[in-house]
Amino acid sequence: MIPATQVKTGNCVVLEDEPYVVIESRHVTQGRKPGKIQLKLRNVLTGLSTEKRFASSDRVELATLEEREMQYLYEDGELFHFMNTENYEQVAIEMRLIGDNRYYLTEGFVISVAFFEGKAISVRPPKAVVLEVAETEPALKHATAQAQLKPATTTTGLKVNVPSFIEVGNKIKVNTETGEYLERT
Repeated sequence: MIPATQVKTGNCVVLEDEPYVVIESRHVTQGRKPGKIQLKLRNVLTGLSTEKRFASSDRVELATLEEREMQYLYEDGELFHFMNTENYEQVAIEMRLIGDNRYYLTEGFVISVAFFEGKAISVRPPKAVVLEVAETEPALKHATAQAQLKPATTTTGLKVNVPSFIEVGNKIKVNTETGEYLERT
């Protein structure tokens, strides 16, 4: 248990025996009344969002998550399949729990999977991944003094703005936190 004032964005907390990810945490004061901590939360199991207010003196339980390195195998509709690289145990995670992180998964990729009470609840990709460009416009003929960006789609479906010299088949490094192009590899 930690004071509500120490809860930060990205923490995983337990409310009513269910895990929630803190999407936003802010301190709110109203006139002379004591300050409150307002948390915007997303239920990890159901995907539903909610907001809760806590007094500054309230305590919140941090969720105990177990993280394991797992290899991404394949997707079949709404399920993404992963394999534990140590004991070869396989786990399926619903697409709604993975969210936009699905754009950073390529077959054979090793990724960190978070478990809450034995159930896989989310994946955490590294800070940057290398993806192949599947579709983009041809390079511009007339170069200008400013860098020109153009839209590109990777083999995983991620849409990203890239410099004009990037072509189909190039491998690019992408920041997984912002979804932005970093460099050509």
